[in-house]
Amino acid sequence: MKTKLSIAALIAVLGAFAAPSFAGDAVSNNVSKAYSLKDGGTLYVFKDGKMAQENNFGRAVYLKQGQAYETTDGQKIIANSNEVARLDSLIQQGHKSR
Repeated sequence: MKTKLSIAALIAVLGAFAAPSFAGDAVSNNVSKAYSLKDGGTLYVFKDGKMAQENNFGRAVYLKQGQAYETTDGQKIIANSNEVARLDSLIQQGHKSR
C-alpha cells in the first residue's frame, strides 16, 4: 500500500513540473525571436514582425509603440506594434490541458 501511495505521489510531483513546460509551446511555435528584458519580462517578435510583451509573471502586458526596451545583454529594441491580445490568446492556449 505504501508503494502505491509513493508512486502516486511521485507521479503527481512529476506532473506538476511537466505541465508548465507545455505552456510555452503555443507561444514558441508562433514567434520568430524572443528577447529577455532587463525587468525580467520577455519581448516576442512574431513571424509577421509584430511584437508583444510578457511580464516576469508570465502575463501579456501592454506594449508602448515607439518605446525602447532594453534586453539583458544591453541591446535596445524599439517596439513597432502591440499584440497583447494575440500573446494572451497564445498563453491561454498553452495552458489548456491536452
